[in-house]
Amino acid sequence: MFKLKAENGRNNICGQRLTQIRHEKNISQRQLARMMQIAGYDVDHHFIRRIENGERFVTDIELIALSKVLSVKLTDLIDDTIPIIKSDD
Repeated sequence: MFKLKAENGRNNICGQRLTQIRHEKNISQRQLARMMQIAGYDVDHHFIRRIENGERFVTDIELIALSKVLSVKLTDLIDDTIPIIKSDD
């Protein structure tokens, strides 16, 4: 079985952009998690932290939810300059 990862070892290509956007909007991880909860998504600040640290894979549904809550385009969250590698397990 293989896992897709970014070349930098992260499990997603949106975490760094999420951090940047969150800082630009002056929103803490807890505040973003609360915004997600108000919008009906069951997450906590650990969810945000793990995405930003590249520890967590992110689904397309989660990306759409984050883009809506942050009022940004979906493509703003994706850093498509990060190379993706395939590693075999």
